Amino acid sequence: MSQNDAQTDQGQPLVEHLIELRSCLVRAIVAVLVVFLGLFAFANDIYEFVAAPLQKFLPEGTTMIATDVASPFLTPFKLTLYTAIYISVPYILYQIWRFIAPALYAKEKRIAFPLLASSIVLFYSGTAFAYFVVFPLVFQFFTGIGPESVSMMTDISSYLSFVIKLFFAFGLAFEIPVATVLLIYGGFISPSGLASKRPYVIVGCFVLGMFLTPPDVISQLLLALPMWLLFEAGLLTGQLLVRGRETEEDADAA
Repeated sequence: MSQNDAQTDQGQPLVEHLIELRSCLVRAIVAVLVVFLGLFAFANDIYEFVAAPLQKFLPEGTTMIATDVASPFLTPFKLTLYTAIYISVPYILYQIWRFIAPALYAKEKRIAFPLLASSIVLFYSGTAFAYFVVFPLVFQFFTGIGPESVSMMTDISSYLSFVIKLFFAFGLAFEIPVATVLLIYGGFISPSGLASKRPYVIVGCFVLGMFLTPPDVISQLLLALPMWLLFEAGLLTGQLLVRGRETEEDADAA
C-alpha cells in the first residue's frame, strides 16, 4: 500500500464524520425553516400571546408602541423565528443524538438518552413556568411601582428582548438536575461531595433569583425554591445511578 493510500484510509473516517455532521446541521436548519414557514401567517397572533402577560396589567387606554418604523414587522418576524427554534428543539437535539450516539458505549447510551429527553422536558417546563408564573408577578410589580404621572407604553422590540432573555434564563435554570447528574455520573464530583456544597447551592439559587426577578420576596422565592428542589432531585438521581453502576461493576467482577 502506498503512502497516499494510507493517508486516504486514515482521513476517510474524519471526512465521513464531517459529512454526517453537515447532514445533521442541514436537517436541523430545514426543520426550523419548515416550522417557521408554517407559523409565519400567525406571527401577529404569536406576539399577542407572548405580550398578553404585560398587556393585562397596562393602564386602561394604553397600548404597547413601536418606536422604529420596521418594528411592527420585524418584531413579530423575530419572535416567530425564535418560536420555530423553540418548537424544533427536540428534533435538533435528536440530530445531535444521531451524531454522537455511534461513539457512545451501550452503558453510556442508557444514561444519555434519558438525560436528553429530561433536558427537553425541563427546558419547556422552565419557559412555561416563566410565562405562567413569573411574568404576571414581574409585570404586576413593574406596572404598579411607577409614578402615577408616568404612562407606561412599552416598546414592542424592548419587550421581546426582555421576555426572550427570561425564557432562556428560566429554561436553562431548570436544567440544574441534568447538570447535577452529569457531574456525579461523569465522576467530576461524588454525591457526598456535592451534597456538602448544598449551602452554597442554596445561596446561589437565591442570588440568581434576585437577579432574574423583581426585588420582592415572593417572586424571588418562586424561582429560588424550584431551583433548589431541582438540585435535590438531580442529586438524588445521581446517587441512584452511581449505586446502580457500582452494583453492575460488582456483578461483572464476580
